[in-house]
Amino acid sequence: MKKIFSVLAGMLMATAMMAQEPVITFEKTTHDFGKINEADGRVTTVFKFKNEGMTPLVLSNVRASCGCTTPKWTREPIEPGATGEITVTYNPNGRPGKFSKTITVTSNAKEPTMRLYIKGEVIPKPAQPVNQYPVKISDLSLKTKNISIGDINKGESKTVTIEYANQTQNKLTVEASQLPFVSTIATLPEMNPQQSGQFSVRFDAAACQQYGPVREMIYLKVNGKTENNDAYALILTANVKEDFSKMTAEELLNAPIASIAKEINLGTLPAGKTKVSKLLPITNAGVNPLYIRRIMAANDMSFPQQIKTGLKGKKAIRFSINTTQMASSTYKRSITVITNDPKNPIQTVNLTWTVQ
Repeated sequence: MKKIFSVLAGMLMATAMMAQEPVITFEKTTHDFGKINEADGRVTTVFKFKNEGMTPLVLSNVRASCGCTTPKWTREPIEPGATGEITVTYNPNGRPGKFSKTITVTSNAKEPTMRLYIKGEVIPKPAQPVNQYPVKISDLSLKTKNISIGDINKGESKTVTIEYANQTQNKLTVEASQLPFVSTIATLPEMNPQQSGQFSVRFDAAACQQYGPVREMIYLKVNGKTENNDAYALILTANVKEDFSKMTAEELLNAPIASIAKEINLGTLPAGKTKVSKLLPITNAGVNPLYIRRIMAANDMSFPQQIKTGLKGKKAIRFSINTTQMASSTYKRSITVITNDPKNPIQTVNLTWTVQ
């Protein structure tokens, strides 16, 4: 009998405690934003709720299902019969199309976990007009200031064009500097407002003295004004190559063969010298003369600009190293040697030395 009484008493106490728990009720648990414009930015709705229980209600956490949704809520305890709010903000930026998000509410209520929902459809921003002339040189607008010739055989020529425009409300005049192997023509040297034209740039590889990579500045004069710096320049790049495709079988058989060591240790160099003389050994293992077209090296090394003499057998090319800015240490540099060897025209040599 006592056991029955004890069970009944426990049930009555549990029922009494449950009756004293806070009870959260929402005016709505879902909000439909409908169609919203991405360009208009964030949208917000408020979920209002009431504590219909007998003890204070406390929201311990309100969590959104993604970072695009931000909730804010009443933090202080809500007394019985009082109301609170959960403000939910959705960011549509970069999220066109339909969306559905969940907000999880955790509290000390009789129902400790509840879920709220927002949904809608984001209308994407209208496409922005593309600026066709984003590069500025003074008052002149250009599509680009980079003129890429690409690979070009020695003896050939190539013409490329770049577009420009006058996007001001005044007339413009434009001129371009000339190089011995580059001719530049402005199709509209004088331009009315909103007019567009083209620079026609012709690169003559036959007249160019260099093999390999070429980088040149073409300076513009806009309304009679120019400066010798990158701000007023078109940048031309090209790679001048020797054309071996037309060589006969006999010419290939008798062609020069450049033999250069891949690794060379120059030993110990004295510090503080503007010119420390060294030799680069090169051997022609072929029949016809070997011509050194170009040697590309770092600024602290100096090689002859042109080596015209055809090489047969062995040769040593004299160059110098500037050690005035070098502390006592070991140094490594790579040089590139371009020759008329049809099978191996470009070779890299790694140089090592110690400064003391």
